Amino acid sequence: MRVDELAPAPGSTKRRKRVGRGTGGRGGKTAGRGTKGQQSRGRGKVARGFEGGQMPLKQRLPKLKGFNNPFRVEYYAVNLDALTDIGLSEVTPEILVKAGVAHKGTFVKILGRGTISIPVKVAAHAVSKSAEEAIVAAGGSVTIVPLPFKVRPAAQGNQFMNR
Repeated sequence: MRVDELAPAPGSTKRRKRVGRGTGGRGGKTAGRGTKGQQSRGRGKVARGFEGGQMPLKQRLPKLKGFNNPFRVEYYAVNLDALTDIGLSEVTPEILVKAGVAHKGTFVKILGRGTISIPVKVAAHAVSKSAEEAIVAAGGSVTIVPLPFKVRPAAQGNQFMNR
């Protein structure tokens, strides 16, 4: 048995110490709070963020403009010239990650910079209009891969995502 394992017997209770009942009883006068100061007065607590009268940090910092949209979907941009460099007949997000063109776990969007001359089957989370036109003109096809979550319509009054 160790000191940290010591515990009172099951079912035993101990009366609470009644302080501040005069100097005759134990815990009279200052009632165990020491003498003077903020901790000895009232309930001994201060408001969250209070810094002793000094201008609090939240008021010292400048106001920030705007906000971060929690529903923003960021895509990893892959251009047509990168697809041409790979030289494959079929392109998916997984293949782009293996080829080192895109990062793992990102949503891929195909953009229209560059040219493509070979027919390619492209499956991506998003495709720009110019990229889609170039791929179809080269004899390829475009398939949109659905995102792994769905945003509920705001009309229902719920602005949180289903994941």
